[in-house]
This record gives sequence, C-alpha cells and structure tokens, in this order.
Amino acid sequence: MTAPLMPKATAVWLVENTTLTFRQIAKFCEIHELEIQAIADGDVAYNIVGLSPINNNQLTWEEIHRCEADSHADLVANVLENNVKERNAKAKKLLTPTQRSEKPAAILWILQQFPNIIDSQIAKLLGTTKPTIAKVRNKGYEDLKPKNPMTLGLCDEISLEKAVSVSEALSNPKPKTKKKPAKKAKKTKVAAKKKTVKTKTTKTAAKKTAPKSKAVKTKTATKKTAAKKTVTKAKTAKAATTKTTAKKTTKTKTAAKKAAAKKTTKKATAKKK
Repeated sequence: MTAPLMPKATAVWLVENTTLTFRQIAKFCEIHELEIQAIADGDVAYNIVGLSPINNNQLTWEEIHRCEADSHADLVANVLENNVKERNAKAKKLLTPTQRSEKPAAILWILQQFPNIIDSQIAKLLGTTKPTIAKVRNKGYEDLKPKNPMTLGLCDEISLEKAVSVSEALSNPKPKTKKKPAKKAKKTKVAAKKKTVKTKTTKTAAKKTAPKSKAVKTKTATKKTAAKKTVTKAKTAKAATTKTTAKKTTKTKTAAKKAAAKKTTKKATAKKK
C-alpha cells in the first residue's frame, strides 16, 4: 500500500476527527508511530491544516468506523487511491535534479546519433523545450559532453526509435503521384453517371406512357365486347322471328289439312245418301 497524497496533512485530520490508534494512522500514512504521537501532542505539524481523505476519495466513513471498532484492523484505501504515486509517476515523468541538469547532454547525444531528427520529437521525447534544443545546436553550452538518454533514464529505446521514425517520415514525404489517370477515371465516372441518368429518364418516360397505352387497350376491349353483345342480340332476335314464322306456317298448314279432310268426309256422306 502506498501513502496518500499529503500524508502529514491526512494524519493531522485523522488525529483530530477520528478515534483511530496511532498505529493505524501511522500505517495508513506511512509515517512513524512516534511522529503521529508528536502530532497528537502538538509538538509536530502544529501549523499544518488537516486534509480530509474522505473528500479526496481516499477513504470512506465505513472503513474508518470499522477500524475504530477493531484496533487490530488496518485501514484500506479506496481502489482509485491505492496507487496514487505510481499513477502520478506514469502521468508525469518525475525527474531528479541531476536528470534535469543532464538534459542538454542527452540532447547533444541524440543530435550526434540522429542528425535528421526534428526538434519537436526531441522535445516530446525528453520533456524539454525548443529554445534549449536550439541552444545545444548553436553550441551555447560550454564543456558539454554527450550522454545516452536511455542510460540516464530520460527515455527508453522504443520511444527513441518511434521519434526517429516519425521525424524521418516528416522530413522525407512520399512523392506525389500523377493526377492524369485520376482525371480519366473522373471522366469515365461522369460518362457512366450520364448514361445512368439517360436510362433513368427513358424508364420514367416508359412508365408514363405505359398507363396511357393500357387505358387505350382497355377502351378498345370494351368496345369490342359491346359490339359482340349487339351482334349476339341481333342473331337471337332473328332466330326468334324465324321460329315464330315457322310456327305460324305449320299452324296454317294443319288448319288447311283439317278443312280438306272435313270436305272429303262431307262429300262421302252425301254420296252414300
């Protein structure tokens, strides 16, 4: 477990606001137990303002009450605060004063080994500024000897190689390709678009004419059916008239035959008498 941020101020707050033992506070803040006792007596850190670990999300009241009930228990920090120092060290490259003073020597070594590297990549790699890099280039430092920044702990090999590759890519850009084939491709695309527009217009025109032709066809079909109906009606009327005339002729013939038969019977009876 790592100490919280501002451990003495945190210890002052815990001594003033909790009933935790000196051992528990000392173990949580990574301070000696005798120093915690001196803080409680007012001999040490009397001018330090207490810092609440609850407001900083380092502890919770439940954890404090648990340890107050059990004097043998140890305070456990929140998950987000367990490795505060390690996370800060990763986020910020914490350097010693000797490392900071040796940055110009590391810049000189990089310039000698990689003369084509860009100043912005050196500044990003070592955490320095462009004026210091320009001063090293112009030999503004006296009796400056180059030193490997990897041995000094200012950077690692992977980040150095990455900076060199980025600077080479920026200093030697790729040649531009000719745009003539691209223009031809654009022309073919425009021609294809025109063809598609023409086909679309012809399709729409065909769709517009298609319903008209369908209406004309339906009209002609209805006319034909009406003519057929009239013809069939005329035929049926003729057939009916012919039937009636035939019936009349048959009736007249049968009536004539009957009359003739009656006459013959009358003549025969007259002769017998």
